[in-house]
Amino acid sequence: MWANLCKRKTSPASCIKTPLPCERSSKTRQIGLGKGFAIQPTSTPTSSKPWLRLKRGDLSASERAILELISAGDVSEAEKLLANQDMRVNCLDEFGMTPLMHAAYKGKAHMCQLLLRHGADVNCNQHEYGYTALMFAGLSGKSDITTMMLDAGAEVDVVNSVGRTAAQMAAFVGQHDCVSVINNFFPRARLDYFTTPQGQDKEPKLPPKLAGPLHKIVMTTNLNPVKMVLLVQGSPLLLAADALEQCYGVMDLLCEQCLRQQDMNEVLAMKMHYISCVLQRCLTHLRGCDDHLDALVMSLLEGRDSDGFLQNQEKFIRECIRKFPHCEAALLQQLVKSIAPVEIGDDPTAFSVLTQALMGQMALVDADFCFTCGERGAKKRCSYCKSVTYCSVACQRLHWFSHKKMCLALQAPEANHDTPRIKELKDDESDLVRETANFLQALCVRAEEQVAAAGGCTAELLGCPSTSAQGPVCEREDQQP
Repeated sequence: MWANLCKRKTSPASCIKTPLPCERSSKTRQIGLGKGFAIQPTSTPTSSKPWLRLKRGDLSASERAILELISAGDVSEAEKLLANQDMRVNCLDEFGMTPLMHAAYKGKAHMCQLLLRHGADVNCNQHEYGYTALMFAGLSGKSDITTMMLDAGAEVDVVNSVGRTAAQMAAFVGQHDCVSVINNFFPRARLDYFTTPQGQDKEPKLPPKLAGPLHKIVMTTNLNPVKMVLLVQGSPLLLAADALEQCYGVMDLLCEQCLRQQDMNEVLAMKMHYISCVLQRCLTHLRGCDDHLDALVMSLLEGRDSDGFLQNQEKFIRECIRKFPHCEAALLQQLVKSIAPVEIGDDPTAFSVLTQALMGQMALVDADFCFTCGERGAKKRCSYCKSVTYCSVACQRLHWFSHKKMCLALQAPEANHDTPRIKELKDDESDLVRETANFLQALCVRAEEQVAAAGGCTAELLGCPSTSAQGPVCEREDQQP
């Protein structure tokens, strides 16, 4: 199957009759991950940027007061100050920072919303080192504030005094969630384009009511198919065959457009294609009387009997990649070379390869992921085996029907993680290993005796296990939730 992937012929691009917004003008600046849709003039008159006439440090008493309120997070008092006519929402402090920059850097989401409602300019860059509000949002590590800045029209390609963009600054300080949000930002305008009839079409390709739920799925940085199905489940508007058919049709159009535009965007094209495949699978199950997609979720979470590996999920992701309509794409060739030689059940999995290709190399490091939905930062564990992590009790319950088959077997590794090494030393015939082990054992015994003789801790206390606190775990469940 994989060997014959590159022999297929691609469908002609001429079959797409929808005109591309990026073909309308060549004197425009393109914003966001997908280029050519959120179009703005390359230069903006000074009159539309009143902060260009402001001086750094020229603050009134009320303007200095609002900076203090931002630090304290007092939204109600700040709203009263913003109602004053002499209050300039884009005022600059001594370093050229606006109130919005202060709120973004301090992680005050509600304050950012308030300032944006009162006309704060998200693209003000009068900072002494050229930092913008989006850069401060990325440095704060708050992905919700980063998304807020992007939704307000923040430019992603602006660089500071050292030539770094907001995504690069966030990556430099290890805020990889914010990096993913910035790199995968998809302007709502690109979906709204399909909510109005184009050309000779009498009906829009996407009903306006579906633009919001679909945009939420497109904006997700979690490519786990279970997570995407749960997002579809969470939107009643999408739980209809006609709605899913329209949504995946728009995803196919966007995929085609990303490959046809002057600056080919293979990453976004692959993501649109992948989302389309997930929506098509949801549509198939809806037509098969799976009204709430519960059977689809269970099939994706069904583990292999031998080791619990999610083979259905692995096969589905491989199938999605195989169906990518443009086999000459360099990204597809890279994915095929990485996945094809790997047996199902071995590393790297198709999900990890796809995630790293679309989200970056740092997308899967330094965090625990929910075994059910793949959400990053999972802090709960199965209270029996302590081996499987979840982001919530709801995800644990979804996975329990499959995990209970392996839970008993996984309880042994916690006690056996160290025992193989101990047995290895005992069975090793090397004299050097045995002598070293005996020496260390005698050294520990002498140390315990010396401490006890000195009136310190007793030898019994020295042998007590560590009492360090453990992280939160899911509640123990004796039966299927």
